[in-house]
Amino acid sequence: MKKVLLKIDGMTCSACSNGLEKFLNKQDGIKQASVNLVMNHASIEYDEKILDIPAIEKFIEKAGFESLGIDKLEKEKKKTSNEKYKLIVLTILAILILYISMGQMIGLPIFEMINMHHHPVYFSILQCMISIIAIYLGKDIIKNGYKNLIHKTPNMDTLVALGVISSLLYSLYNTYQIGIGNKEAVHHLYYESIVIILFFIKIGKYVEGRNKDKTKEAIQNLMMITPNLATIEKNDKQKQVTLDEIQKGDIVICKPGEKIAVDGEIIEGITHIDEAFITGESVPIKKVMGDKVIAGSINYDGHIKYKAEKIGKESTVSEIVRMVVEATNTKAPIAKIADTISGYFVPSIILIAILSSILWGILGKDIGFIINIFITMLVVACPCSLGLATPLAIVMASGLASRKGILVKSSESLENAHKVKTIVFDKTGTLTKGHLSISKIYNYSNLKESDIITVVGNIENYSEHPIARGIVKYAEERHIEMTPKKVMDFKNISGYGIEAKYNGANYLIGNKKLMIKHHIPIDKIVKENEMNDDEILENNGNSILFVAKEHTLIALIGIKDIIKENTKEVIDKLKKQNIYTVMLTGDNEKTANTIGNMVGIEKVIANVVPKEKAEQIMKLKEKGLVMMCGDGINDSISLVKADIGVSVGSGTDIAMDSSDVVLMKDNLDKINDLIQISRKTMRIIKQNLFWAFFYNIGMIPIAAGALIPLGIVMNPMFAAFSMTISSITVTLNSLRLKNL
Repeated sequence: MKKVLLKIDGMTCSACSNGLEKFLNKQDGIKQASVNLVMNHASIEYDEKILDIPAIEKFIEKAGFESLGIDKLEKEKKKTSNEKYKLIVLTILAILILYISMGQMIGLPIFEMINMHHHPVYFSILQCMISIIAIYLGKDIIKNGYKNLIHKTPNMDTLVALGVISSLLYSLYNTYQIGIGNKEAVHHLYYESIVIILFFIKIGKYVEGRNKDKTKEAIQNLMMITPNLATIEKNDKQKQVTLDEIQKGDIVICKPGEKIAVDGEIIEGITHIDEAFITGESVPIKKVMGDKVIAGSINYDGHIKYKAEKIGKESTVSEIVRMVVEATNTKAPIAKIADTISGYFVPSIILIAILSSILWGILGKDIGFIINIFITMLVVACPCSLGLATPLAIVMASGLASRKGILVKSSESLENAHKVKTIVFDKTGTLTKGHLSISKIYNYSNLKESDIITVVGNIENYSEHPIARGIVKYAEERHIEMTPKKVMDFKNISGYGIEAKYNGANYLIGNKKLMIKHHIPIDKIVKENEMNDDEILENNGNSILFVAKEHTLIALIGIKDIIKENTKEVIDKLKKQNIYTVMLTGDNEKTANTIGNMVGIEKVIANVVPKEKAEQIMKLKEKGLVMMCGDGINDSISLVKADIGVSVGSGTDIAMDSSDVVLMKDNLDKINDLIQISRKTMRIIKQNLFWAFFYNIGMIPIAAGALIPLGIVMNPMFAAFSMTISSITVTLNSLRLKNL
């Protein structure tokens, strides 16, 4: 067995990808085919003894698509799409045809030449022209619908195509009748239903396409996280090269502030490396000779040399890209209720219409009567309300969610959120703020706390250490003025801290070893019969700064990643709904457990890399639907692997675009809002489907002529009226979502 990843052109919606996938899986020699709409490619496992790539490409062509060859997962140039302009034109056409067809009924002024009573020919021809333009703009829907019907996989596009063509044929017939003098036929035109159906369906397609393109671009952008250029050393000379020029074993130089170009091992220098996009660890990690470095991570403060070990597709970043893509390929699509029903509904309607026509022919009815029966059945089964039942409710729910600060990118997430059994949270940036800040100050002096922050902030402003950056940001958030001229004789004492003069006074800021080295008494931090202040800070997950002025200890400062304000309340609400909560983090176990206990998380899994995170998600999925909430690149694989991926608004682009839902306001309580919206949306969708079928299925026997012996005959006009009533019911029911 061999496996190939082929680039596919021509897929515009989930109906395309699902239809192609089903078609490929039916072919001899193909063991497994998975079509990815987001990345526009198909992952195909095939028997090389039976098939080769050209043969597989012929299958793809037969299904109505085009293979562009092997997908190398390279970044593509952005293509200009005209779907937006098509939608604008369709909107104009919809307004125009509604005005022409119904304006007179509600007393609107209308041109004499298109008055349905005085000039029915012009009236019908103009509507026909508008509907033909609309059909041209929505030809992809018609094409996909009938393509899937031919491949025996009918879906929503099939229903839409059937309804549109049926309405068109019947309206064309009546336009002909008007042309030969039958003015009564003007009341049997259904051109406006063609335009309106295509208009609503196109809106859904446009939104789906926008989200697909954004997600696709974000995944490809992950390949761009590494720098374009790097500096290598050969024969004691430095040379700037592109990443493609770096070979295994090359010595690469990385200066402070630069990104690591390729995976490797440090052979010279000491530094701190920010690997948050891989590990989720908010604090940069100290790296010395012999330690590994990862491409894309940021070199904070040291000048290092490292030997290139993994390049190109072997790098950690490339591995993450591969895993994200594989995760999207293997994520099982959720079958829509309407699509499932349509698989039986469409062929059943066609069969019943044909059998009814044959039966009335056998009973001696004329051809006009038979055609009337056939068209009436197709019109009464027109999927207008069925086509609106799910997407309209989803659109309304998405609008409601957006007003609440929740960006919903897939209908599956709305359908499934209320079924979630487990919610998994990343720690850094999700449960916590994601950056170091002052959590606690013990003041042993007569100075105000704000004065201590002013001194420490100004002195630390000269340092590039991550803890220093956190203190400076804390000071800036409190509008403390930075006065660099007051800082003099700044000295960085490696492994201890810093020494400087501020406003003429001597200060020492650093760890306990710095105090001991300078013989600073620290007995003030000892409390009688109580735990020492530094121990309290340490047990709460803090890094500790001792602050001394003129050889006297004046303060202890605790620095840590702060928990978000309402996190505990959010977890409590979820637990009341019997939802199991888990923390999944690359951070160390002690810190993770401390945070987990503080917010009430039921299970903590620490020290896990992205691949292990994804494995944990798969294990949890065995017990029910899993929602993953994260914010970093290291969460992107897990976000895709989960049934529902949720990213916070402060997260990275790749996390946001690998997810199904984005919390725009960085408020975890919006998860509870999402669950409530999901619950009501599903209730509305089920009601919509009931009303969509209540009218149509109830009228099918009548349309087939079952009540003719009683003198009751249904004509296409009444059939269309029934269809319209069901559409109005579905629309009004969906509008109730505005009131949640």
